[in-house]
Amino acid sequence: MKTLLLTAVLLGLVAALQAQDPLFFSPQELNITGTWYVKAMVSKNLTEGRRPREVFPVTITALEGGNLEAKINFKFNGRCYEKKVLMYKLEQPGKYRDSKGHKLIFVEQLPMKDHVIIYCEKQRPGKTFGMGKLLGRSPEASPEALKEFKKFTQHKGLLQENIIMPEQKDSCVPEQN
Repeated sequence: MKTLLLTAVLLGLVAALQAQDPLFFSPQELNITGTWYVKAMVSKNLTEGRRPREVFPVTITALEGGNLEAKINFKFNGRCYEKKVLMYKLEQPGKYRDSKGHKLIFVEQLPMKDHVIIYCEKQRPGKTFGMGKLLGRSPEASPEALKEFKKFTQHKGLLQENIIMPEQKDSCVPEQN
């Protein structure tokens, strides 16, 4: 009888904790495949000279086993480059690791429709690197999503004055060598 009662209490506790945790949602709710627009970015390490002035849409593709691939185009010294980031799914929903296992990547769905925060964290001896991006399905600004992003940055210990909102561009096609 005690075992049955303990099991029921534990299941109720797990259900309650899952309902409160913003990073805990079922895989059906977390569909981040497709094209996303970078609305805002934040990092401790984005100095004035390294801040992107313009950004391009990010494409996220589903791979086998719940893994993801993010294709990011960017400009550096006037040239376009493409970077692919493999995100390997971990047990906790919304949590991934990069292909080298050095970075943890968290995807948090926001309450407003079609907006997510992707947060990347890397630990080094004596130093932690963290960068967050507010992404939306359309290029239009969302004051509500930006407000949630500001709360998120504060929660992560990042300074709100480090939030940047780069100019949204349609495309950047890397040169073929």
